[in-house]
Amino acid sequence: MPTLKVSGMTCGHCVAAVTRAVNTVPMVEGVKVDLERGEVMVDGHPDAAAVRTAIVDEGYEVRAAA
Repeated sequence: MPTLKVSGMTCGHCVAAVTRAVNTVPMVEGVKVDLERGEVMVDGHPDAAAVRTAIVDEGYEVRAAA
C-alpha cells in the first residue's frame, strides 16, 4: 500500500490515534506514522478505502498518496 499523506496530526496523541485506527482495519500487518512528514505507512494488504476511512473517522484528512 502506498504511503498516505495525512494532515491535521500535531502530536503524539495524534500518532497514537491514527495508529490505533489503522490497526483495526483487516489485513493491516503494521503501521508507521511519521508526524514530522505527515505520512502514514501501512504494511500488509488492507483495503485502501478502509484505511482512509479509518483515518478520516479519527478526524484527520488524507490528502493523497505519496
